[in-house]
Amino acid sequence: MTHAKPVEFTHRQILTILGGLMMGMFLAALDQTIMATATRTIADDLQGFDLQAWATTAFLITSTISTPLYGKLSDIYGRRPFFLLAIGIFILGSFLCGLSGDMWQLAAFRAIQGLGAGGLMSLALAIIGDIVPPRERAKYQGFFLAVFGTASVLGPILGGFFAGADQILWTDGWRWVFYLNVPIGLAAMAVVARVLHLPHHRVDHRIDWPGALTLILGLVPLLTVAEQGRDWGWTSGRSILCYVIGVVGLIGFVLAERAYKDEALLPLALLGKHTVAVGVSASTILGMAMFGGLMTVPLYLQIVKGSSATLAGLQMIPFVVGIMGGSIISGQLISKTGRYRIFPIVGSVFMVVALFLFSLIGADTPLWRTMLVMVLMGLGLGSNMQPMITAVQNAVSPREIGTATGAVTFFRSMGGTLGTAVFLSVLFNVLPGNIRDAYASARATPEFQQALASDPAQGELLKTAMGGAGLADTSFLSRLSDVIAHPFKVGFAESVHVVYLIAFFVMILGLIVVFFLPELPLSQRSAQQARAEDELQATGDGPA
Repeated sequence: MTHAKPVEFTHRQILTILGGLMMGMFLAALDQTIMATATRTIADDLQGFDLQAWATTAFLITSTISTPLYGKLSDIYGRRPFFLLAIGIFILGSFLCGLSGDMWQLAAFRAIQGLGAGGLMSLALAIIGDIVPPRERAKYQGFFLAVFGTASVLGPILGGFFAGADQILWTDGWRWVFYLNVPIGLAAMAVVARVLHLPHHRVDHRIDWPGALTLILGLVPLLTVAEQGRDWGWTSGRSILCYVIGVVGLIGFVLAERAYKDEALLPLALLGKHTVAVGVSASTILGMAMFGGLMTVPLYLQIVKGSSATLAGLQMIPFVVGIMGGSIISGQLISKTGRYRIFPIVGSVFMVVALFLFSLIGADTPLWRTMLVMVLMGLGLGSNMQPMITAVQNAVSPREIGTATGAVTFFRSMGGTLGTAVFLSVLFNVLPGNIRDAYASARATPEFQQALASDPAQGELLKTAMGGAGLADTSFLSRLSDVIAHPFKVGFAESVHVVYLIAFFVMILGLIVVFFLPELPLSQRSAQQARAEDELQATGDGPA
């Protein structure tokens, strides 16, 4: 019987493979941020402004649901073919998105894109787990967060550039938001196909299709209501129907996972392991606090500080610097000391402090102070995300790395979706009252009365905007004088306070969970080395 022999990769080979993986991850990360500044232009051009949320929801649903599927299937059949498949699907979805003729087509093609994106993230992390021992892994995984950081800065800038251009090469400028993915994706495919050759020993397993179908039945309605509930009404008939179908689907999913045991999509025994349970719980909470807290920073910069979407992207650079710094420092220290538990704890403390400081930022707070808090928040995230994945990968058998990595990524994504839905709902529920209160206080001041008296048209513009779609379209603020616009900014800043205070309490819960993370010795073998040695021992060919 022949066995898959372990391959020793040199530092240079690992960096080459890392290049291909990072290009694949860059596609997924860039797509999340480039749409932020381009969505409005795209929606206007496709006459579907009221439907734009579906383009986001469709991508989110398919990428979230496909993540654990990629993890499980790659454990059975090997990483390389599924990573190439994920890139290929993403390229196809991107190309079709660029051809969209209306908003419904765009939503459908974004769903195809999401099917590819679900594999880009989790498989890249799993492949690094295959070729690099846990002791060294955090050092290399820090590069991945650097990719996220770069994408989060470049995304809004590129999105603003393409959306702002009427035509580029005889094509609508905004379509290049999607076409840009095609050459990057093809280059990533070429690099991965050329350099990524992992030994794989085929193991026949049943594929948990009942689990996959019930997961879809459970998550699609719940993610849909999370995204659309604010518009529908949380107690509307459509929302209640989504809750019921979602709960039935999740109950079916748990029953399917119990029946399939170790071959389940998300094995309950795996989730029952101490380190995995802590990692999954902490990642869910981290996702909530991260997405729920951070999505309000660009809004604050644009509405309160008057930054353009592109400038707001540039002003997020301190956050990126923090993420990169936290991930690189924690990765190097884990590699040197072999200890990882302290980093998620320190990172969670940083995030708790940062969220509390964000809750103190007002309409007149100097921008440099906000940027310092961004650095602290970034350091917290950078010290948290990669060490947690390293801990989980180190705690499971080499054959479960794809499933375990997919589980952590999946739950973090779920937490992010939930956090975004909850925090946006809170923000828009408290916003109208806070703006009214701010204007009621301002009207008593001589400065405000004088500003209204000197230009009555300002008062009419404010009245029209606030009576209509003031919260859906805030562009009228740029046409108001500073004195007249200031109370709106104060009301918005006070509403953001509420969001950050909730995120602060959520993150305290995350900090408590992280304290339960055990410290296990980090393996000196990569996953594919461990698999090959286990196979040799199982057949009596290896050392006893």
